[in-house]
Amino acid sequence: MNSPYICTIKKFPLMKTTFFVLLSTLILHANSFANSGPDTILGEWLSQEKDGKISIYKQGDKFYGKISWGKTPGRKDINNPEAKLRNRDLLGLVILHDFKYTGSAWEEGKIYDPKSGKTYDCILKLKDDNKILEIRGYVGVPMFGRTATWTRS
Repeated sequence: MNSPYICTIKKFPLMKTTFFVLLSTLILHANSFANSGPDTILGEWLSQEKDGKISIYKQGDKFYGKISWGKTPGRKDINNPEAKLRNRDLLGLVILHDFKYTGSAWEEGKIYDPKSGKTYDCILKLKDDNKILEIRGYVGVPMFGRTATWTRS
């Protein structure tokens, strides 16, 4: 005996199509969410000018970045406003400090620019399927800052 309340997917082709579209969308988004956690920023990044690499790492719940390679070995931090620090090597220098993951970006951190010797507030965001890191350095308000892009190395 067939119950009028039991339906099968065969009887409703539109329902079948809708089901597969929804399932496909769910699978694609699940993959996207799997690649968007706080640790996805970790690793090596090539600077915008392609003259240095920055290694981003985690200590506790905060994120940091240090210069791990430079085109010109032996460069010193000559533009540092503190005279006693101008003789330190750029290689190994931590330039990203104290970033917290907020769900869509890494915020509340600072970036040191060895080319100018200045430190800025900073926001980091991943773009292009986690292959591009957008670095927004600013003083006061992010709207009045400058953005650089690094590529995953």
